[in-house]
Amino acid sequence: MRKKGITLILILTVFTAGGQQTKSWELHSPQGRNTIRIQADTALHWSVSHGPIPVLSPSPLGLESNISLFPMGAAFIRSVKKNKFSGAFAAIAYKKDSVQNEYNELDLQYKGGYGVLFRAYDDGVACRFYTMLDKEQLISREKTGFHFPDDPQLFIPFTSDLRQGEKYSCSFEEFYTSTRMEDMPPDTLGYLPLLIQYNDTVKAVLLEADVQDYPAMFVQKHSGRPNSLNSAFASFPAEEATRGKYGINYAVTSREHYIARIRGVRHFPWRVLVISDHDRELLNNDMVQRLSEPSRIADPSWIKTGKVAWDWWNDWNITGVTFKAGINTLTYKHYIDFAARNKLEYVVLDEGWSDDWDLLKLNPAVDLMKLADYAKNKNVGLILWTTWYALLQDTEGLCARYAAMGIRGFKVDFIDRNDQKAVLSCYKIAETAARHKLLLDFHGVFAPQGLQRTWPNVVNFEGVRGMEYMKWSADDRVAEHAVRLPFVRMVAGPMDYTPGAFRNRTRKNAFPSHSLPQSLGTRCSQLAMYIVYEAPLQMLADNPSVYTKEQECTDFIAAIPASFSETIALDGRFGEYAVVARRKGTDWYIGGLTNWNERVVTLDFSFLPAGRYKAEIFRDGANADRDATDYRKETREINSSQSLQVQLAPGGGFAIRLSPL
Repeated sequence: MRKKGITLILILTVFTAGGQQTKSWELHSPQGRNTIRIQADTALHWSVSHGPIPVLSPSPLGLESNISLFPMGAAFIRSVKKNKFSGAFAAIAYKKDSVQNEYNELDLQYKGGYGVLFRAYDDGVACRFYTMLDKEQLISREKTGFHFPDDPQLFIPFTSDLRQGEKYSCSFEEFYTSTRMEDMPPDTLGYLPLLIQYNDTVKAVLLEADVQDYPAMFVQKHSGRPNSLNSAFASFPAEEATRGKYGINYAVTSREHYIARIRGVRHFPWRVLVISDHDRELLNNDMVQRLSEPSRIADPSWIKTGKVAWDWWNDWNITGVTFKAGINTLTYKHYIDFAARNKLEYVVLDEGWSDDWDLLKLNPAVDLMKLADYAKNKNVGLILWTTWYALLQDTEGLCARYAAMGIRGFKVDFIDRNDQKAVLSCYKIAETAARHKLLLDFHGVFAPQGLQRTWPNVVNFEGVRGMEYMKWSADDRVAEHAVRLPFVRMVAGPMDYTPGAFRNRTRKNAFPSHSLPQSLGTRCSQLAMYIVYEAPLQMLADNPSVYTKEQECTDFIAAIPASFSETIALDGRFGEYAVVARRKGTDWYIGGLTNWNERVVTLDFSFLPAGRYKAEIFRDGANADRDATDYRKETREINSSQSLQVQLAPGGGFAIRLSPL
């Protein structure tokens, strides 16, 4: 039976022998799947259970500043308010048109102008601080911790790829490490999102949402309590300097003693646990969208998602032409022609079109104005790569200048930080770009945390170990990584993995190559990524020469939308396989990926509306385990009463388009 309202909120007041006051509350999700327990005595703790299963043991919440310790004890509580909400909102540049939003809420208000909000959803829980302060304060510490029952398995990315040796600066592009908390290195930082596995079925993803004018969270092993993680934050930058052509180009050389400057009426980031009974539930979760500030763009009709012909991964290495390929006007005209011929919406001009440090110093081999006019006449948009530093030198002026030229957006790279200044900068860049109707793709950046809802002109993020690494590495963890990402990283939001490699290699015969890069896994796994991976701005990473030779596969991926009207998670198991169906208009697209284990997936089409459908199916060929380019295309008729078995090769996949007859 559906539970109405808030089941509550049980309030219990106890006085200990010493006269210490203790208060506690329970907050249940609308259907009762999740329960938050809040306890205030001398401090404030929350715990979470999923049905009978404990998910979070009592864990501390608190802030400290240079002015106030923000005491969280029971004696300082002024009022407790409860609220419930049920509704929906339209999503922009997303995996569905509408997002359902239903929760129960508890608002714990303290004397002194601060408080804590708790929300219980049926697929997760969240809490956040808020303040109402007249004076600026410096947040010196956030005491948020995460204590877990027993010692669950974690899948966590660690900051091993440090930039310029600075502890809090990294590219946010690591594999997920499987570890118990007791085995974690004590001084190593991990970042979000991460996955917690409680048993064979129940899992949770720890992440944050609506991180705006505040640093993003790292986590590290608690030094004094077993099975516990502490939050950690980069302190506010005191001094910065430009360093090197690559790595951090706006490096922090010293930091302040505080993590954030705050004032006024403001909210802090949501601390979130997305909780699932079945792994497939994580493939279609909207928690970050629900918890983030609504769009600030009044008329988003100009935001156009789409596919991108991309130059950098394939090293501008086109063949069969009469000119010398490279970073020059003729090469980019060739990319524009390819995009127009295949109805791709965009072309990226990656590094080299300008000076890395000054976007007004153009490469004389690239006639940008001529290319902008040429692309406009071909109905193709141009997106320009830039370093974060270069765009910051005059964000307003540069956006105005290149928008007037007809440029459609920027790919902003090498942020490599998540301190308060870097996070706020992303919002300011997004706001400025939106005024000039420019899209943004953030690279060298932390995973999305809600910016994509507030400023939906930010159509993609890196924050993922993507296919670019295959240019210099043949690490065979790639296949397992590919079927971990949809269950963890993608819960935070879209990711620019940059698929589309048509030089496909098996686990045994792969090797790195800068100019002729390849992918580990089958051709059909690459096709499937255009469906399984959420990416409103989706790259075609290989070069026009390769795609033209493989037109059948090129036609298929070029026709897959970059945003969708509806998403259904059909099946999946974390680190093993993932199967997702997405709808655009009346057409459906189904994609499936597997790790290095060969397997058979049974597709049940009962989710389809009644009627007959033409199914265009790309599946691994009979010899794809030896030659990863081997695939088979077939066309058949299906309806909602049927099912279909699809065999996936090691590192394989499948992709299907269903069109009503």
